[in-house]
Amino acid sequence: MKDITTAFGTLYHPVKAFVIYEKDASDKSIYVESYDIDNNGYPINAHPLSEKESNQLANALDTSDELQRNFLKPSGLLPKNVVYINPDHNGYAIWYSPAQRLDLFFADSLGIPNGVASIPPLLWKACKKSLYLYALYDVTTINEQTDLFHAPFFNVYDEGKVCMGTVSINIKADCPLEEFIKQWEQYFFNSYFSHLIKEKSPVKGNIIQLWQKLVNSSKTFPLKSLIKNGLTLKQLLS
Repeated sequence: MKDITTAFGTLYHPVKAFVIYEKDASDKSIYVESYDIDNNGYPINAHPLSEKESNQLANALDTSDELQRNFLKPSGLLPKNVVYINPDHNGYAIWYSPAQRLDLFFADSLGIPNGVASIPPLLWKACKKSLYLYALYDVTTINEQTDLFHAPFFNVYDEGKVCMGTVSINIKADCPLEEFIKQWEQYFFNSYFSHLIKEKSPVKGNIIQLWQKLVNSSKTFPLKSLIKNGLTLKQLLS
């Protein structure tokens, strides 16, 4: 049996509601009315917002701001493989990973065994909810004009967006940069590749035959099989 209780999300229940009234006059002063929420989710006990409730609300908002400030914040020096960070609440990070050998998993329907295989250098762009992935020829001279290639995997759209299928994404509001990168790479490589988007191969030739030759072999990934997608790194900085 596999313990999946840690994957359960936290359930929140409504306990308070606020209505803000604005004076219909030039000074536009406001009045805040507070409601308690009963067990059925209905507002009851309307009353002026108390000092205690004001402090609780202020603390909650301050915590929210603190979480936002910590999102994508590095724990030390900026990792060398990070290309760009947009630390806004709905921000994103761009980083690269070198050519390497990794465990890959494939759906039985593809006829490709699970196992270790060489992959090319990759460029990642991710926010809290979505991931875009591209291949690179190398990572030694990355700049805004660097050409991007289609990631040579299944489950990836033409524009680079990854179809995560049934994978449950849970990036915390205060997720530090290093953990953010680690989580997204684990989400991607620990899931099963299952299908081509629109039956279009992201590599030259037959992608199934390519991975059949690479998995559980000592062969390096053939960079000549990569296909340019018409994008440069600069176009991702938005």
